[in-house]
Amino acid sequence: MGKINSKQKGKQGELQFVHLLKDNGYDAHRSQQYSGANADADVESDLPFHFEVKRVEKLNIDKAMEQAINDSDERAPVVAHRKNRKDWLITMRFDDWIKLVK
Repeated sequence: MGKINSKQKGKQGELQFVHLLKDNGYDAHRSQQYSGANADADVESDLPFHFEVKRVEKLNIDKAMEQAINDSDERAPVVAHRKNRKDWLITMRFDDWIKLVK
């Protein structure tokens, strides 16, 4: 199987994450598909999070989180990421996380 370019891999990652959310009962879609949606988020959902989705082998998590923070509105910024053949991971700020668990 040939290599796919980073734009295709990013799109596939966003679609995989959308399906993961849908499989768990949440309404979700890629932002690129909806012109009226918040164009800065990679994935829109009915969850109170701004999702930045990364599907890369070498992730600069600080840069990705900074992008999520800068692009987020009132929703908590989250980076959803995974490497090939690995599980999805979620990275968020401690202050946002602690609000969820209190």
